[in-house]
Amino acid sequence: MTSGTLLGPVVTAPHVAAEAPTATRQARERNYVRSMVVLDAAVLLLAVLGGYLARFRGAQPSGAEISYLLVVPALVLAWLLSLRLMRCYDDRVLGYGADEYRRVGTASLRVAGAVAIAGYIADVGVSRGFLGITFAVGTVGLIGARFAARKRLHRARRHGTGWFRRVLVVGDTPHVLELVHTLRREPYAGYRVVGTCIPDVLLAPVPQMLGDVPVTGSFRNIVGSAVAAGADTVAVTASSELTAARLRRLGWQLEGTGIDLVLAPALTDVAGPRIHMQPVAGLPLIHVEAPEFRGARKLVKGLVDRALSLLALTLALPVMAVIALAVKLDTRGPVLFRQIRVGRGGREFHVYKFRTMVVNADELLGTLAGQNETDGLMFKMRRDPRVTRVGRFLRKWSLDELPQLANVFFGDMSLVGPRPPLPAEVARYDGDVARRLLVKPGMTGLWQVSGRSDLSWEDGIRLDLYYVENWSLAADLTILWKTFGAVIRRRGAY
Repeated sequence: MTSGTLLGPVVTAPHVAAEAPTATRQARERNYVRSMVVLDAAVLLLAVLGGYLARFRGAQPSGAEISYLLVVPALVLAWLLSLRLMRCYDDRVLGYGADEYRRVGTASLRVAGAVAIAGYIADVGVSRGFLGITFAVGTVGLIGARFAARKRLHRARRHGTGWFRRVLVVGDTPHVLELVHTLRREPYAGYRVVGTCIPDVLLAPVPQMLGDVPVTGSFRNIVGSAVAAGADTVAVTASSELTAARLRRLGWQLEGTGIDLVLAPALTDVAGPRIHMQPVAGLPLIHVEAPEFRGARKLVKGLVDRALSLLALTLALPVMAVIALAVKLDTRGPVLFRQIRVGRGGREFHVYKFRTMVVNADELLGTLAGQNETDGLMFKMRRDPRVTRVGRFLRKWSLDELPQLANVFFGDMSLVGPRPPLPAEVARYDGDVARRLLVKPGMTGLWQVSGRSDLSWEDGIRLDLYYVENWSLAADLTILWKTFGAVIRRRGAY
């Protein structure tokens, strides 16, 4: 079969029908970009004025070689231009977290460097105190504002508003189902599946369904199917029939329609920093770096763990003393609960928590086995009768885990990592699950900020393995920040 017979002649799809959903999305994108420009400008203006007021108390400094009334607007405009040059307003960057924040930080550093160079060349002195305050406040303010805007955008997408892409997924059935599941699992990403194209489908008057997604066509009429489904994006996943020549021909057919072409390789749960694309002989080769479990980054992570855990222990000691007294007065038994868990490399250690259950909790477990509310190897009950009155309060606010700061300080655990498993769980690990033991377990992790006990065993393992494969210091700091929000919301805490 030739590429021509598979995809049909190279013709342009009807422009009006194809461009309608694209125009709607692009209009929403433009509105969002405009709002971000206004927000950034407001943040920067406040930062520059704040730096000026903090340094000079609002008065033009005597003997200044330059008018700060000119510096303020010039610095704001230069900063906005740097954000633009770093593509901080591109639709492929806005709302996507770490890469967006990295670009904002880089843009700020470039402006700071440009100001320093310009001042040196022009031999004009600008107050270092003013610049230091301005760039520190401005950078933090920009990232904070974009974090808030990103959260608002994600909420809007979850409720079906906000701008998103209407996606037609093309490929072999198993790969299509996997991609559909992945996109639906994270609706905040902004990809809404509106149809699918699978090979050799026989279309009937009543549309066929792939799960709960309509099959709108076969490989013979991909462009027509995209138009009929109101898609503005065609996402192609793995298929032996879609060769390089046929993909190129599909790209030609989509020219002028306003419909984007996206390729989704059979590569999941790999973070952006590990992926690099390099064109070789006309082929876009994707290089996937191996995850790092040793070296300087691991050493720095260990030092950060010990420093932060020592600081947290020092600050939390008064609270821990009150908790210890409450546990002791509530029920008989020890204040601390000690249990064997499995750490990095399969090494066992004792994890410490404030006791939240009655003393004979393990003996009562057998009588409650039939009431387990989670799948997999863990036991969870929303209203576990073994939990004490004080224990229920401690669990609700995650205060029972404060003694684990000692585990972190002594090197058994990390602040961020997979959930520390029991030896009985590890004995039943199969397949890839054992990769969780390649890093230290953590007090918090992706599972903690993504639902905790509300997660299924499968989702918890997926998040843990994602962390193992893609951990970084920046990701750790992000998870620590999100942990505070998760504790306050108390979602999945029981």
